[in-house]
Amino acid sequence: MFVILVYDFGEKRVAKALKTCRRYLNWVQNSVFEGEISEVNLKKLKAELERVMDEEEDSIIIYTWRTQRYTKREIMGVEKNEISFIL
Repeated sequence: MFVILVYDFGEKRVAKALKTCRRYLNWVQNSVFEGEISEVNLKKLKAELERVMDEEEDSIIIYTWRTQRYTKREIMGVEKNEISFIL
């Protein structure tokens, strides 16, 4: 499945969230990640982020599609982290 994940974590936890997300998805810009991921790995990612987050202060939004085929990506301005697809 294709996922876009956005998080808003407190200063003390943001570095851990960044490191965790980078293991599973492509970094797009500050606190935004995207990429193909299996359901199993998405469950692992969510569990790892739940251990890091403070549910009283932090938030995560995850958008999922069965495939990237039905999404359109448009970048305006500077692309923070160019994603290269290796086939």
